[in-house]
Amino acid sequence: MKKHIYIYSPSGAVRDKAAFKRGVARLESLGHDVEIDSAALARYLRFAGDDATRLAAIHRAAASGADVALISRGGYGLSRILGGIHYQKVAKAIEKGMLFVGISDFTAFQSAVLARTGAVTWAGPALCEGFGVGGTPDPLDAHAQERKPDDIMEACFDDLIRGQGEGAGWRQHRQSPVTEMTTSVSDFSAKNAVVWGGNLSVLVSLLGTPYFPQINKGILFLEDVAEHPYRIERMLTQLLHAGVLAQQRAVLLGQFTDFKLVPHDRGYTLGTVVSWLRQQIKVPVITNLPYGHVATKVLLPVGAKADLLVEGRDALLFWGHP
Repeated sequence: MKKHIYIYSPSGAVRDKAAFKRGVARLESLGHDVEIDSAALARYLRFAGDDATRLAAIHRAAASGADVALISRGGYGLSRILGGIHYQKVAKAIEKGMLFVGISDFTAFQSAVLARTGAVTWAGPALCEGFGVGGTPDPLDAHAQERKPDDIMEACFDDLIRGQGEGAGWRQHRQSPVTEMTTSVSDFSAKNAVVWGGNLSVLVSLLGTPYFPQINKGILFLEDVAEHPYRIERMLTQLLHAGVLAQQRAVLLGQFTDFKLVPHDRGYTLGTVVSWLRQQIKVPVITNLPYGHVATKVLLPVGAKADLLVEGRDALLFWGHP
């Protein structure tokens, strides 16, 4: 099913232009019409253009009439311009059927849209890291194969744009000497709860602002990249002390990747953080959600109501058609 996909850059500058081109080519090979924003490859300092340029790109995306508005990449920059976004224009575009999709720094935009309008956006891939993977294999490695976009991610994206995406299922970590994760939550359900969250660092940075959603009895999902477990715990502590975690029906922990433990940790791991968190709140903490800075990830509706069912280690988040 051919769709009109609008590519724009509201955050960091595109550093890997080859990945950008591969991403566009991949979407076109899947049969879609791809429109590239005039400032998609702009650069000002570390940003994809100055603040006014990136604001204009968001508003052009909202006015484009596209089926999907997909960010080129994350990085940093959206929190700088939240005060200048015309949220009603964004909400009107969403009401007409536009799907805003992104990851990482995009959490700032998604949280602000939810807080200001209640409209639904989608946590999913960005162009470069999702569809632009690949490149020439190592010529010295006879077994090297060209990387391709993840099948599950692409299938979830296809389901979304076809209007067929209804949920995500996964299996929680089990406690083991290898993962050092705590015992999984079992036999739990929550119905008609708002799904929200995203990148932990970005979300925490919005606390105390008008752009932090005030969600009670929701399903909060979190992920992060290149953050040591103690930093993850520190940010979770901020959400804890702010009363956010205790107000939720469930907390879903996605993928926390690309950090390095050091000898000084002396056994302190991500599993330690999960065990600590479960001791602080009565809210179920469910692990291994397939979402984050990883190739294999589902797409999640930020702001939609969903049902969560956990049986044994198996978890299912079902939202039907928001």
